Amino acid sequence: MHIRTTLQRTAIAAVGVMAACSIVDGSELSEDDGGDGSGAGTTTEDGSGGFVPGGTGEPGECNSGTADDFDGDGFTVEQGDCNDCDANMSPGAIEVITEQGDPQADENCDGQIDEAPAVCDQNLALEDVDALAGAAAMDLCETVAEDGFGIISASYVRADGSPAAPAQHVGLLDSFGPSVSPRRGSAMLGLSSGNARVPGQAGACGAVTCGTLGSGVAPTGFPQDVPGCTGSTEINDDIALEVQLKAPTNATGLSYEFSFYSHEYPEWVCTSFNDQYVALVSPPPQGSIDGNISFDSMTNPVSVNIALFDVCEGCSLGTGELTGTGFDSWGFGGVGDAGATGWLVTTAPVDAGQELTVRFAIWDTGDSAYDSTVIIDNFAWTADGGSVEVGTAPVPKYHTRGGHKVTA
Repeated sequence: MHIRTTLQRTAIAAVGVMAACSIVDGSELSEDDGGDGSGAGTTTEDGSGGFVPGGTGEPGECNSGTADDFDGDGFTVEQGDCNDCDANMSPGAIEVITEQGDPQADENCDGQIDEAPAVCDQNLALEDVDALAGAAAMDLCETVAEDGFGIISASYVRADGSPAAPAQHVGLLDSFGPSVSPRRGSAMLGLSSGNARVPGQAGACGAVTCGTLGSGVAPTGFPQDVPGCTGSTEINDDIALEVQLKAPTNATGLSYEFSFYSHEYPEWVCTSFNDQYVALVSPPPQGSIDGNISFDSMTNPVSVNIALFDVCEGCSLGTGELTGTGFDSWGFGGVGDAGATGWLVTTAPVDAGQELTVRFAIWDTGDSAYDSTVIIDNFAWTADGGSVEVGTAPVPKYHTRGGHKVTA
């Protein structure tokens, strides 16, 4: 048993809306628009769309042959590019859901416009430890083999990327207590330094400590200290989902949502025991910290020290999101002996068609006691043509993700 001296509570001050260019308006493309996949197309009056295989080079023409890749998106007309004038339109693009009245286009060249995003997280079993199922739980549905973008591979690993047997440290959750539901679809991914379960589920911890993975090796640069709070360099019970991805050919960024819970609050704020959660991207995007893209505006990594830790007694979001999670009842002081961030959204830039790896990792810091859990959902690609910066912020009460308005 691990015994700690209680410290005085310390107060720490600490998406995919997509636009499109288009030559058509409607739910299906006509044959002249290239909807038959033949590559036939027309040039609009303003020269903004269409392509002319073997064209003359007149204004509005791409002068693209069927074996050419005029727009440089990696696809030729023969390979199904329905508009070789526009790099945002190809079989490797993600469909852009537009608001009513905005220009529409068939970005993924499948003959349909604004079709609903793929759904792949239905009927997932809580205890399923297939990494592809874990990716599905957070709404990573597409695969490179089938869609030209999305998942290349997925695996459960330790924080340093070495193989892991996740057991109950992973859970595919249809809710996290009665007050926290998936942000999109029917499930979300839970990763825990203890058991990713809530009271009443098989394998629920029933206490503040249940980790079984033992000592781990931290990624380079971690654990990271908060200024003025010296932390331990030892990590335990670390678990991660690592996904190798290929971005759509029209992508400019990615986003995902998460909420971090910990029994470390409030006694262990600003101590050597602060558990951490990170999302490590390789190659690291500009603005990341040692590859991590999830941190607050003061560059504090996700822990009880993050400025966005707002679900707790006396905090701005109260304790409602702790109800029924075990973080309201397994601690020594009941609901006052744990806390959480509430739903946050992280964004990061990607290059069109880029291959990248993202490792979502959580661990106990300093010892194996007082577990923490992160729930992850609503992974999405951004393809609005604008720049995307690394950042993490509370999810707005109303926001658009994947082309749909979502209530927080």
